[in-house]
Amino acid sequence: MIRAIVIDDEKTSRETIKGLLKKNCHNVELVGEADGFQNGIEKIHAMLPDVVFLDIQMPDGSGFKLLEEVGEIDFEVIFTTAYDQFAIKAIKYSALDYILKPINPEELFNAVNKLTQKLKKGKDNTGLNFLLDTMKSPSSAVKRIVLSDADGFQIVEVDNIIRCEADSCYTKFFLNDKNIILISKTLKDYEEMLSEFGFIRPHKSHLINLKYIKGVIKIDGPIIEMTDGSQIPVARRKKDQILDMLSHL
Repeated sequence: MIRAIVIDDEKTSRETIKGLLKKNCHNVELVGEADGFQNGIEKIHAMLPDVVFLDIQMPDGSGFKLLEEVGEIDFEVIFTTAYDQFAIKAIKYSALDYILKPINPEELFNAVNKLTQKLKKGKDNTGLNFLLDTMKSPSSAVKRIVLSDADGFQIVEVDNIIRCEADSCYTKFFLNDKNIILISKTLKDYEEMLSEFGFIRPHKSHLINLKYIKGVIKIDGPIIEMTDGSQIPVARRKKDQILDMLSHL
C-alpha cells in the first residue's frame, strides 16, 4: 500500500481528495491530513508517508517552503493548486505531477497511476530538488529541464536540445552530444514548455530548436535541414508561416 498524507488549508479540497482516493485508488492508504504548513511538517515527521498531496498556497506558508524546511525528503509529492502560472511552469519543467483545483477525478487517478509506476523504480528527488532551486529565484528564466525516462531523471540544458520527435505517446529528445532520450509524454506537452526558447513545431511529429537549423530545401517540401543531419518536413498548412519565420532569422 502507498501511504499518503493530504496537506491543504481548504477542508473541501482535503475531503474531495480523501473521497476520491478511497473510491478510485485502492492501493493508497490515507494515513493523515493537515490544514497548514506547520502541522503539515509535524504530520510528515510522525507518519512517514510515501506521497504527500500538497497544496502550494496556504496562509501560514507555501508548499514549497514546507519542502525546504521539512528536512530529509523521503517521499514523493503531487501538488494541488489553483492556477498559478509560474509555479505550474516550474513544476512541469521539473517533471513532477500537479492537479489543478477543483480536483478532477480522472487527473487524480492518472497521477496516482504514474506515482505507482514511479515507486516501483524507487524514490528519486532529482526533480524535486530542481524545482526548489527554481522557486528560490523566480525572476530568473528556466534554462534547464528535467526529463524522466526509464532509467530515472536527467537534467538537460534547453540549449543542448536539437529537436524533439513524436513516437506514438512518447517523445524522443535529440541532444547535441548525440544522446537520444525517450520520454513517456506527448510532443504537445513539450511544445508549450519550449516555445519560449526558440522552438517551433513545423510538423505534427516534430519540434525543433531554431538555433540548430542548417538550411531549407524548398523542392518538394519544404524540408528543414538540421545540424545533426536530420531532415524535418513542414506541414502544408504551416508552409507559409514557417517559411516567413525562417526568412527573418
